Amino acid sequence: MSHELALQKALIAHLAGDLRLGPLLGEPPRIWDAPPDGAALPYLLIGRSESRPVAADGGGVEHALTLTAVSQFRGTEEAKAILAAVRSSLSDAAPVADGVRTISLRLTFADVYPAPGGLRTFAVLRVRAVTEEA
Repeated sequence: MSHELALQKALIAHLAGDLRLGPLLGEPPRIWDAPPDGAALPYLLIGRSESRPVAADGGGVEHALTLTAVSQFRGTEEAKAILAAVRSSLSDAAPVADGVRTISLRLTFADVYPAPGGLRTFAVLRVRAVTEEA
């Protein structure tokens, strides 16, 4: 079983089910690991994923994930609103998927910045999670 894929599925399902994200990311919320061609903005990407085993009962795995909100709004307001909603949604969350449960989840870093030319704004969130077999 892939802890990495299970965590990604669990995060997408959890975030897509959060009513605070619908007004920001559309219905259904645009949350992917790669945007489809011609995707409407804004959207949230689950990108870089690092993991390593944790010496603990339950076959634990520690993850570092990068989530990126992409906005076409000039300025940082929309990107920061998405960041705040994701932060709030993941606070105290314990998503489960494919026989893998999340036992620890927290945001460790956030950065909001405009793309060169200012046509897009990005909010990058770094998430640390620990999973184990359910």
